Amino acid sequence: MRRSNALFLPLLLSLWLPVLAASAESLVIAHRGASAYLPEHSLEAYALAYGQGADFLEPDLVMTADDHLIALHDLTLEATTNVAELFPDRARADGGFYAVDFTLAEIRQLTMQERVEPASGQARYPERWPVGAGRFRVVEFNELIEFTRELNRATGRRVGLYPETKAPQFHAEQGKDIGAALVSALLAHELPTEDLPIFIQSFEPEPLIEIHAAHGDRFDLIQLIGLNDWDMNTVDYSAMVSAEGLSRVAEYAVGIGPVFSLLLEADAGEPLRPSALFRKSRELGLAMHPYTFRREGLPPETSLEALLDLFIGELHIEGVFTDNPDVAVQRRSVVAAQE
Repeated sequence: MRRSNALFLPLLLSLWLPVLAASAESLVIAHRGASAYLPEHSLEAYALAYGQGADFLEPDLVMTADDHLIALHDLTLEATTNVAELFPDRARADGGFYAVDFTLAEIRQLTMQERVEPASGQARYPERWPVGAGRFRVVEFNELIEFTRELNRATGRRVGLYPETKAPQFHAEQGKDIGAALVSALLAHELPTEDLPIFIQSFEPEPLIEIHAAHGDRFDLIQLIGLNDWDMNTVDYSAMVSAEGLSRVAEYAVGIGPVFSLLLEADAGEPLRPSALFRKSRELGLAMHPYTFRREGLPPETSLEALLDLFIGELHIEGVFTDNPDVAVQRRSVVAAQE
């Protein structure tokens, strides 16, 4: 297999062996299910990811008007459902059809689809599942818990869930505590358990800090790390990735979930090497679960397989968020066979 020179870490990596060591096999985290193959967050996408060998199924969660948790990446419904067709008069002034304005019963009437750009109606990823094909529906979180638990019982596997609280600040402005709602749902199902492990993730630290304060080490918490120019909240991610910021994260979280590019760095004309963020996380004992490994959007001459080989085989990363769980499972097996 040909590897991109830009992404292959040669002998230079041997200089970093003390910070590369990891204690466990890399986890394969199915990002919104097997979303490279079926519409994201559909039950079918989660089922396919399970069958492809994922270790965790990852739902983004938002709340409905009647306080149910549903699997949805956006705060709004128009990019992944036919909400504008069924409820044309329910958009807010900004044109968005916000999930928090709909009851669960109303959302159950919607048909899910492959993600489109709302302005154009064109598919975000044209090579994926055809827009409008099939009949998919929005999944409630309780339903996904029961689904995963029953699959584990039937197969004897130990697949976990990796929920994300989407935009806690926004939900608080709507009078809803999404962190508390998630914990309540997990406790109602007596989770986590040995056969259904749980990670809780958030781009905002406050909900994670509150969960840790209230429940100690019951839940494994992951601090997601974005970029300030995404302008999705008021968190200063530049400060978070400093040595001082990471030390604060280590007080409540077991790991971080950064954009994978943040774990690499290079001077002009030099090969890539583990970044300061990578090295400091290793020093603090923080697990690293970078996102998002998919075929789309890779640098020229770079394959998904080569990127996974780098992070799993060279960096020994603890987990990867991927739209292609089958590819990650296969590359992990190849790496293990070579060790």
